[in-house]
Amino acid sequence: MKPTRKHLPHDVPNWIDPTQEAFFITINCQPRGTNHLAKTEIWEAILASVAFREQCGDWSWRLILAMPDHLHGIVIFSQQFQMQKAVANWKRWLATQKGIRWQDGFFDHRLRSLESAEQKADYIRLNPVRAGLVEDPAQWPYRRDWKDL
Repeated sequence: MKPTRKHLPHDVPNWIDPTQEAFFITINCQPRGTNHLAKTEIWEAILASVAFREQCGDWSWRLILAMPDHLHGIVIFSQQFQMQKAVANWKRWLATQKGIRWQDGFFDHRLRSLESAEQKADYIRLNPVRAGLVEDPAQWPYRRDWKDL
């Protein structure tokens, strides 16, 4: 019998103002080890869809980086739009329009301080270096910083 993935709750506690909370998120593709995201056409679709949903008020991204088989970001979700629903709708649209195969769910971590956000941003930016894809994080073309943390 194969082990099954557990689905973690993504609800923001009701005592937290979600418009003031940044989250570090990771979304994986399936199968892992295949280049799904580090392609110009896919990256442009990701950025366009992020911008569109930001204009709709779903979220506000600070940083996003696509690796070949997963995506990292720092994002603030709007009060009206729940995190799980926003990510699920976005993944569904990208799967339908661009054929991206995503794993179920995603990982999120609430960033409780500016220091924590800066550490996660450094982690995200250095991901392609750690993976041996580039020597300098500035060389990785699949990263976008929108705003200061």
